[in-house]
Amino acid sequence: MSLVSAFVPIWILTALGYAACRSGLLGEAVASVLGRFVFHLAMPSALFLTLSRMPLSGFAGRSLLAFGVSTAAVIGVGWVGASWLFGRTPGERPIWGMAAGYVNSANLGIPIATQVLGNVSFLAEVVLLQVLVVTPVILVALDRHSDPAGRVRVRRFASLPVRNPVILASLLGVVWSAAGLHLPSAADASLTLLSGAAVPAALVALGASLHRTAPSRAEPAEPAEPAQPAELAVIAALKLVAQPVIAYAAGLALHLSAPQLLAVVVCAGLPTAQNTFIYAQEYGAGEEVANRAVVVTTTLSLATLAVAATLLGRSVN
Repeated sequence: MSLVSAFVPIWILTALGYAACRSGLLGEAVASVLGRFVFHLAMPSALFLTLSRMPLSGFAGRSLLAFGVSTAAVIGVGWVGASWLFGRTPGERPIWGMAAGYVNSANLGIPIATQVLGNVSFLAEVVLLQVLVVTPVILVALDRHSDPAGRVRVRRFASLPVRNPVILASLLGVVWSAAGLHLPSAADASLTLLSGAAVPAALVALGASLHRTAPSRAEPAEPAEPAQPAELAVIAALKLVAQPVIAYAAGLALHLSAPQLLAVVVCAGLPTAQNTFIYAQEYGAGEEVANRAVVVTTTLSLATLAVAATLLGRSVN
């Protein structure tokens, strides 16, 4: 099966989700309900099983470094550019940077890695990098700017792993692997079944969310600054072009093999994570930009990823 044809199930399930939401077949809350199911149950199960079965010595250090370089570069440019180019406030800049460089490694990354790369091993490492390194930096900055005195709320930050099932499952998976533990057969079978629902449910939820692009019914206390078309164009260019290109260049400099280079570029080319909007909503900063960035990059990403996978896949096959 060619790498382009590997995207066909992704497009079909995403289209089904969009059609189900548009027709009202599954109700108005289908996107949020499926999204919560994936985020709180199916996705953590998949990540825990993957990480708990992965020897810590098997981590691809050079590949993760190449991906990390692209992430740091794009988030940094977005963070600074939000102020210089569009006059965004200090509280909005972390969200802008996150929209430009924080990839959807879970909801969309899992099905793409499964279909294109054949496994989620490297994706799991990307998730760890994002949830254990990038996310704390973003949340500390948001906490600092949301506090009237500019302080970081240490208690809230320290409780983040407990409140976020993705972070918690990832940490538990690493600990489980390091300790050499094995799950009871019943628990392993249950988590395997649950994790199997992550890919189809995430894609249906994603398609449904693309139909729900209208602003929330709840009116904010202060009107959010509208997302300018130029902003969305810059974010899309950074996310879908600059980040995979930088990852490719870094991978070449680090002498990655063809399969490693494919994994790095495909993961770097994933669209903006939906967590960007969740954090923007939580802190009341840059919600409009985050929402539109997720929709725009998700809509465009499947085509750009297919092109990248096809071009790089020739050297893998």
